[in-house]
Amino acid sequence: MFKEDLSVAGLARDMNIHEYQGKALFAKHGISVQQGVHATSVEEAVAGWDTLGSSIVAVKCQIHAGGRGKGTLIDPQSREMVMQGGVHLARSREDVESQARKMLGNVLVTKQTGERGKLVQNLYIEAGCSIAHEYYLALLVDREEKSVLIMASTEGGMDIEEVAEKTPELLHKIWVDPNAGLLGFQIGDLARRLGLSKIASRSFAKMLRAMYGLFVSKDCAMVEINPLVRTENEEIIALDAKVSFDENAFFRHPDIFKEMRDLAEEEETEIKAEKAGLSYVKLDGEIGCLVNGAGLAMATMDVIKLYGGDPANFLDVGGGADEEAVKTAFGIILDDPNVKGIMVNIFGGIMRCDIIARGIIAATESLNLEVPLVVRLSGTNFQEGRDILGTSSLDIHSVETLSEGAQKIVQLIGGGE
Repeated sequence: MFKEDLSVAGLARDMNIHEYQGKALFAKHGISVQQGVHATSVEEAVAGWDTLGSSIVAVKCQIHAGGRGKGTLIDPQSREMVMQGGVHLARSREDVESQARKMLGNVLVTKQTGERGKLVQNLYIEAGCSIAHEYYLALLVDREEKSVLIMASTEGGMDIEEVAEKTPELLHKIWVDPNAGLLGFQIGDLARRLGLSKIASRSFAKMLRAMYGLFVSKDCAMVEINPLVRTENEEIIALDAKVSFDENAFFRHPDIFKEMRDLAEEEETEIKAEKAGLSYVKLDGEIGCLVNGAGLAMATMDVIKLYGGDPANFLDVGGGADEEAVKTAFGIILDDPNVKGIMVNIFGGIMRCDIIARGIIAATESLNLEVPLVVRLSGTNFQEGRDILGTSSLDIHSVETLSEGAQKIVQLIGGGE
């Protein structure tokens, strides 16, 4: 996926779907795709070969991550390599069966999954086609420009981030004003930059209009096709489908969010936090953060970074958190084995700092906290809260400012060097 660096900024929470689900949406919106069959077992995969009746098919692992073709399938128990690549061509029923057995139940590791990888529980068996050239095409929201950004390249089937870094002139961009919509001259300009013939340009125009319609009508955060192919008959076909939806639009598309969401692909801690009414996003750092308010949470993470630390999460307990919510939040933070210390930063408005302080003590005692804990309380009843923490026998480091707290937690975990 090629996306502007969101860092956690704006904390755009997007819901991803599988390729086979994206292809179904594409077909409904008039975007050309090959016939395919979703399979969750070896038997279903083999039946897919029979159904498609194609002399060649692609057997594709379905996970919420890019780079599947260049990934590595490993045994989840032994961690030994089973097969290189999560996308393979099959020319017989036996090939499909063999590949499906190697894929299902194993873990696919790609550049986007990290070393842990993702368990393969779904496959997509897709009919082959004659490919003359591979392209890249994506639509996403450009928040800075308040526009829909369309990106295209003749270098399809590759790591698009690498293309953008090494040969940026090959990545073509146009910005679409949502008020005006996608205009004909913009489509024509993009087709010319891609070097398409008149016949292929007409097919491309039809597809791009359909993609834009899907993007806007379903409140997508991104629609990406890599590769988009031109066949020997000059037809433009989507051989991939990466679609994500803005979670803020849940109320407008409950069918999509309820029917297409795959909880097995999401972080367990994020699901747990959602059920508890907490806003949590897992990151890759070592310092757990417990904050009230998204703006304050962002500022807390920025200051931790400033002093050489790395946040392990974004966690906003909201404005009305009680002792139980604080305890739950601590538990979620500590579910992450990478956490070496916790920074609590609370500004009491509706929320009272004395209640938060009691929640912190209760959580620390019940969870047998073994990592350093730094707490900064400010606002309503902040002094009472600090007094409660100060009289506790627990090893809690109470500070007055965010800057002091960030420096302290980085120091306690031995970071910032």
